[in-house]
Amino acid sequence: MTASPGFGNHLVCLSTLIQRRFTQICAEHDLTTAQAQLLCLVKDQPRGMTELAHLLGLAKPGLSGLIDRTERRGLVQRTSQNNDRRLCTLISTPEGKEIGDALYADVADRLPEMFGHLSPAERCTFEELVDAALHPPGNPGPDHRAGARHRSA
Repeated sequence: MTASPGFGNHLVCLSTLIQRRFTQICAEHDLTTAQAQLLCLVKDQPRGMTELAHLLGLAKPGLSGLIDRTERRGLVQRTSQNNDRRLCTLISTPEGKEIGDALYADVADRLPEMFGHLSPAERCTFEELVDAALHPPGNPGPDHRAGARHRSA
């Protein structure tokens, strides 16, 4: 079954609307979208650099710059194991956890508002379709929802 000719364009428009709302929510928390995604990934558990690079889709130099900027704000902290600086883990600071939790709650409340015009049945169907698109059978891949628990990679 092929999609209608305008379906790809509709998906791009939907992505733009969601990103615009997400960017607005992040700005209200004085975060860039990249900082927000990073905070949500480490707010509840430490993560290694390789895992973060994979989950965020960043090369290590880009990830290092993002972490440097977020660390300067006092929101995350690098820790090394056994005094080996090459094996670094990122954790949130108490302030980072607080901001990450508040951001996560805002995203959970405010992004779905965009679909408030749908009936309860339509919204349920939409949620199921989005979940199916994010987790195709046989290829679960990482869960890209901000702040969601990620599968081990």
